[in-house]
Amino acid sequence: MVDESTQSTVSKVVGLAVAGGTVWLAQKAVAAAWNAVTGHTPPKPEDEGDAGLTEVAIAAALTAVVASLARVLATRGTARFLS
Repeated sequence: MVDESTQSTVSKVVGLAVAGGTVWLAQKAVAAAWNAVTGHTPPKPEDEGDAGLTEVAIAAALTAVVASLARVLATRGTARFLS
């Protein structure tokens, strides 16, 4: 029989892996959508390019919102699946 602390540890590890994969996929989806709309990849803060501060801020905010939402949904879904 599996004790509660072992199950909790397994849940955390599986949840972390699923959340990480989901966030990675969400970032790829944002990049693809950004590319479809603007014709180029989203700017990164460390890139030296033609992107203005507004474009960098919008890309960062959009990526953060989508990644955070994906992480929350993945974590909750994993918790439901494992319980």
